[in-house]
Amino acid sequence: MQNLPNAESRNLDLFRMMVRIRAFEEQALAGHKTGEMPGPLHVSIGQEAVAAGLCINLLPSDRLTSNHRGHGHALAKGADPRRMMAELYGRADGYCRGKGGSMHLADFSVGMLGANGVVAGGIPIAVGAAQGLKLLGSDAIVVCMFGDGALNRGPFLEGLNWAALYKLPVLFVCEDNGVAAFTPTATMTAGPGPAARGESLGVPSEVVDGNDVGEVDRVAGEMISEIRRSSTPRFLHAKTYRLMGHTSTDPAAWRDAGQVKSAQTREPIGRLRTQLLEEGHDEARLDAICREAEQEMAGARKFAQDAAWPEASVAFEDVQDTGAVLHEMRA
Repeated sequence: MQNLPNAESRNLDLFRMMVRIRAFEEQALAGHKTGEMPGPLHVSIGQEAVAAGLCINLLPSDRLTSNHRGHGHALAKGADPRRMMAELYGRADGYCRGKGGSMHLADFSVGMLGANGVVAGGIPIAVGAAQGLKLLGSDAIVVCMFGDGALNRGPFLEGLNWAALYKLPVLFVCEDNGVAAFTPTATMTAGPGPAARGESLGVPSEVVDGNDVGEVDRVAGEMISEIRRSSTPRFLHAKTYRLMGHTSTDPAAWRDAGQVKSAQTREPIGRLRTQLLEEGHDEARLDAICREAEQEMAGARKFAQDAAWPEASVAFEDVQDTGAVLHEMRA
């Protein structure tokens, strides 16, 4: 369809990003199932709207910190899926030269400061990055992604408090899929909810349907504009649903089958596809976008399969001081 209104063109971009994220994770899961990939994966299938709706509002200079379920965040921020997949495969061409794996993807060139295997571990990193940007006089902002499991850990309170106290340009985003590992978050979270905690610290907070990519885009865009204007933090609580188990090794038999079936009818890609068809987009074009994403990510997997393993001689580089720096200092 030609001459689409800007809003409809933007929705098409959001659809493209979401199907790319899902195609990446489906290829990664296939690689894990065949035994090609070392270690389990934490995938975000069903949560793609949060990453896509947020990152479409960011500039390349903006920074982002992620959590252990961060493939979609990295991809939406502009990371190269081939290097991402190579990292998952433990190969030398990966972002961390094969040493970090799924939970430690980072690409500073696009502002992706890194995923984090520690629950709530990205929050103090994001706050520190925002403080550094403010000291440097930069107009960039930081987006801090974390799950609902982080709400009851110390860094959440400490991070929001510090950002509010020092007026730092951070958008805190809770990607709430309702389950902290295997435990329903509602059973261990007291009070009126996460947004109320943010408000109690003077951080303006909003709750959105995290499976409605248009709503995430709109509200995130408004909050990001406010942060750029005021250089003060905001908190976005996005309610979503993870369609898969906790990890790639978890069949999720512990989940309520009726709840999962209901969630499948509300997942973000199908919802936006229906909306796009109602707006007059050609179904064949949408199918072509899905095929292009599948081909792109199949190519990323092939790239990872063909990439070299890291040399044993570099095992301690980047992770341990091998004495070279100290030797130079003594010299």
